[in-house]
Amino acid sequence: MKLSARAACAAAIAAVLSVGLAGAAGAASAADQLTIVQAGKLLDRPGQAPRTNASVLIRNGKIEAVRDGFVGPEAFGADAASVKVVDLKDRFVLPGLIDSHVHLTSDRAGVEGQLAGMTDSVADFAYEAEWNGQKTLAAGFTTVRNLGDEDGVTLALRDAIAAGRITGPRIVDAGTPISTTSGHMDGRLGFKDDFYEAIPHDNVCDGPESCREAVRKQIGRGADVIKIATTGGVNSRVGAGLGAQMFDDEAKTLIETAHLYGKKVAVHAHGADGIKLALRYGADSIEHGTLMDEESVKLFLKTGAYYVPTLSTVNGYLERLAKDPNAYEPAVKAKIEWRIGITGKALTLAHDRGVKIAFGTDAGVSKHGRNADEFELLVKYGLTSSEAIQAATTNAADLLGLSSEIGSLEPGKRADLIAVAGDPLADVKVLKSVGFVMKDGKVFKDAR
Repeated sequence: MKLSARAACAAAIAAVLSVGLAGAAGAASAADQLTIVQAGKLLDRPGQAPRTNASVLIRNGKIEAVRDGFVGPEAFGADAASVKVVDLKDRFVLPGLIDSHVHLTSDRAGVEGQLAGMTDSVADFAYEAEWNGQKTLAAGFTTVRNLGDEDGVTLALRDAIAAGRITGPRIVDAGTPISTTSGHMDGRLGFKDDFYEAIPHDNVCDGPESCREAVRKQIGRGADVIKIATTGGVNSRVGAGLGAQMFDDEAKTLIETAHLYGKKVAVHAHGADGIKLALRYGADSIEHGTLMDEESVKLFLKTGAYYVPTLSTVNGYLERLAKDPNAYEPAVKAKIEWRIGITGKALTLAHDRGVKIAFGTDAGVSKHGRNADEFELLVKYGLTSSEAIQAATTNAADLLGLSSEIGSLEPGKRADLIAVAGDPLADVKVLKSVGFVMKDGKVFKDAR
């Protein structure tokens, strides 16, 4: 059949495009970055038994296959010269860890932190956040959920890391956390009236309309998740207690508005009344949850919300007070002493009743880079080592909405993995000494 001039022209263009696309595909294939990690023990799916002697094929930062045995390039049909082999045959390999509750901009607190807030510039906090991110990644935490700062510092850090301009953990960011006036997130607390208007406070709200606007401001800034406080806080510079500090219509509006935009809601809550208030309206996670009761547990189980215990805060408190008994002003110090005494009780209750638990430290209150200290506390108060690791991998990935990307070492997921010298299923404390860290297929740390 004879083609018309127009049809012939179209066929010729299609042929050229076909050749061009094929060439481009070939070039892309030739440029593929291939890595094989050979692991003596491999916990590719936390919650299941680890493999002995296994290999992970990584292509362009993602896991392509997991095989039993120490497999070389030829088993994957690859040229040995083009494949990097990482020998971890004497190590226990598991997914990169996830901390669901950090504050990267600082780990100064108490009177020192209050002074820094008045003297340090945004640039100071930006460099400190980057430094803390480096420490966190070196500790084996390849993903974090940053639950609040000011001035967009960690929003910018998140984007710079994602663009590959600097190294650091993957960040899911909440922007600035929201509370009512004089609530836990009101940055003006503890300062004289002269500073009342000068200190940023567009994250505080009173009444449904104001709270709806506060959420939309954070979404407009690019927040991935919304953080709110329904109760007072241990570190709040006000002696108003740790019970609910928000009315039903305010909590309902905050959570519903966030969900309208497809954002999950993390809720700072200590008192049982504030915990239940948040859960009734669909909170996705409760942070701290110190005074959880049986009714709270029933709501957790009904809604499927996660509990993020943040037990490591007590480490930060104890270290600062040992160094300086006056590190915190009296109203805060009294709450800290109470928090130290009650630590772990809510976790034991939640775990015994089957509440879903995700790993989170509140690093910033505790020290950055020491995130793995939380594992020891989780086990102390009821979790098995396996459950604690799940809390920091599969559970945390689910909470962050990233289960399709991280949390386990399966084909199609990001090549985030770490290696330790011992067996963390036998002794979870070995996770405090991570010697090898890979994120997105790139080795960040190799100190074996």
